[in-house]
Amino acid sequence: MRGHRGAFKTPGGKLVAVDFAIEDGALRNVQVHGDFFLHPEETLEAITGALDGVPIGLPDEELTKRIANAIPDGTEWLGASPQALTNAVRRALESPAEDLETAGGGSRGWS
Repeated sequence: MRGHRGAFKTPGGKLVAVDFAIEDGALRNVQVHGDFFLHPEETLEAITGALDGVPIGLPDEELTKRIANAIPDGTEWLGASPQALTNAVRRALESPAEDLETAGGGSRGWS
């Protein structure tokens, strides 16, 4: 997949990263990963789903709110936050497209 990759290291030292393609001006095939802790793990699907289809011009405040609204009450997300993920998305949007299947060795390139 050709797409964009971005990462943000939080002040506590944890990495949150995102890969996605852009189709028709929106994020598609979104993958969120990093060395953060998320419980329950199924919440990652909700976070990823909240990003899929987001217009690339959505303001940061709205993107952060959309991510936060996807996280159910009682979820533990240690080492990352909706704002950190928004920062990773912005960095990805600022990066040139690349082949995400082979970059960095692995389907996500973060091995």
